[in-house]
Amino acid sequence: MWKFNSIYKEKIWGSETWQLSAVPGSETVVSEGRDAGFTLSALVRKYGGDLLGERIYKRFGDRFPLLIKIIDANDRLSVQVHPDDALAAELGMENGKTEMWYVLDARRGATLAGGFERPVSPEEYPALVESGEIEKTLRQIPVRPGDALFIPAGRVHAIGGGIRLAEIQQTSDATFRIYDYHRKDAQGHERELHTDLARRAIRFDDTDAEPVRYMPHTDIPVTLVRDPRFTVNLLRLESELMRDYSELDSFVTIMALEGKARLRCSSLFEDDDTPKEYEMTLSEGETAIISARALALELIPDPTFTALESYI
Repeated sequence: MWKFNSIYKEKIWGSETWQLSAVPGSETVVSEGRDAGFTLSALVRKYGGDLLGERIYKRFGDRFPLLIKIIDANDRLSVQVHPDDALAAELGMENGKTEMWYVLDARRGATLAGGFERPVSPEEYPALVESGEIEKTLRQIPVRPGDALFIPAGRVHAIGGGIRLAEIQQTSDATFRIYDYHRKDAQGHERELHTDLARRAIRFDDTDAEPVRYMPHTDIPVTLVRDPRFTVNLLRLESELMRDYSELDSFVTIMALEGKARLRCSSLFEDDDTPKEYEMTLSEGETAIISARALALELIPDPTFTALESYI
């Protein structure tokens, strides 16, 4: 098990905290233990398939495939879209960017935009961007803490002001900005738009965005997203929970959202013949990786604990 120092980034609209990242130039670093000081990429190079899982290592090599953030939006983010894997490959990128959001806090009336209210044609798109009317075509979804939204590549989206959320996504920084309300940066310049690239990425008939429907439970994992790119489960704990990973063949991330917990891991890491026990404390704002060689993970809340568990 490893946990990491996060990276804080100020933005024109608020801030991001990158909890777990292998993006070049923005890599998180192991915070404690024998691998303290290792970047996430260096950790993957050191342990390979033992860390990622053999099937994932064959697919991604030394690239860690997920990026995990907390976004704190004081103001609204730009209207944007991300490419899918096929377009990303065509553009020379390693992969596209599908993501999901879990709302941590939201002021009254806050909204997330996802997809369109009506189908929009590629022909009318340039005029909508030029006039700013593109914003009015978006489907605005009122949100409150605990809401989740899946954003597949190709879905136009925007985070509204007054929202703090957790974001789990493919490792990619590929964002095509469509409209930014004519905001100016500190130098008085409007931010660059990627109108033509976005047009190639957008799903213009995408009108079915809705919050994830789920029934919250305590001490039972609740699946928010199950997708080939990642699975995300919500853990709300008041009692000990044992997770069996013996058949998973994937790393697991635990992103602590509220409270703290002790994590005890039973693992055959590094080809041990008998399982070894590892233990750490994980507190709100921290994210840990559990290796693919883990057999099981025990989570012991102190006294309560809320987290997002993700894997491939």
